Amino acid sequence: MTQSAITGQGTTRRAVVTAAGAAGLAATLAACGKDDNGGGSDSDNAGSAQDAGGSQPSQSAEGGGQSAGGDGMELAKTSQIPEGGGMVFKDHKVVVTQPTAGEFKAFSSICTHQGCSVGDVTGGTINCPCHQSKFDITDGSVKGGPAQKPLPGAQIKVQGSSIWMA
Repeated sequence: MTQSAITGQGTTRRAVVTAAGAAGLAATLAACGKDDNGGGSDSDNAGSAQDAGGSQPSQSAEGGGQSAGGDGMELAKTSQIPEGGGMVFKDHKVVVTQPTAGEFKAFSSICTHQGCSVGDVTGGTINCPCHQSKFDITDGSVKGGPAQKPLPGAQIKVQGSSIWMA
């Protein structure tokens, strides 16, 4: 007797098991996207830039710019990165800072504590919304835990008035 004859509905056991597995995976992925406060995904908070005083309005940093013909993607214009602040590029998993005028640094935007995306750059630190870890904009070092390790550096190129992924 075939499996579809056993269930009496034409649905195979394999289809039922596959559907149950897909539902479980969807639930797991949805749970992973929540922060500790039950809010949206960590990346909902990424993509903003603020100056050191926090007075600059948020700027979206999703996507990126133009292709550089194999040299990477243009992330932003140098004028978009506030001095003493920075901008999170969630689609590229990078945060670009400008600690002093004309000096640009880049770091991974993935927090070293539990892998959340950092949310913003304010007050001279790169801030993670999940557990409030803070990282220095000059070297990615930990300024406030619970993170124990610095943000790893990332490669960028500044060409003229453009910042590119290297």
